Order: sequence, then structure tokens, then C-alpha cells
Amino acid sequence: PGRCNIPGERPREAGERADHSQERLAYNIHSAGLDITQKAISRIETGDRVVADYELEYLADALGVTIYYLLGKE
Repeated sequence: PGRCNIPGERPREAGERADHSQERLAYNIHSAGLDITQKAISRIETGDRVVADYELEYLADALGVTIYYLLGKE
């Protein structure tokens, strides 16, 4: 549904397993060099925001998962 390119439940579930709030996840990604906000994380989790190719690696690294996991291929 929507415009998402990754299933929203994937980053949400990975964040819960890692005990990361949306704010903490945004902070970790921002610290790694990608300017992203908590609101953007929320929109990713609800499927309302498309994740650019270059953002996938940042998101996967911060969550401790693979890009394939985020794409629903794993």
C-alpha cells in the first residue's frame, strides 16, 4: 500500500528488537552522516515515505540488519 519501497513493518520490528526509539534511530543515522529526522523514520515505518537507494545502507546499519531484510527478501 502507499508509495513505500520497503515493508514498513521491517524497520519497525528491527527497531523494536534493537530497543531503538524513532528518535534514537534518527540520531544514530544522523551521526553516521545522513540527515534524517524522527518524522522521516515514522513515515518510513508507516509506508508513507520512499527510502532512497543511498539511504538503505544507513538504515540497515543503524538497525543491525541487512538491506535484503529491509526489502523483504530475507
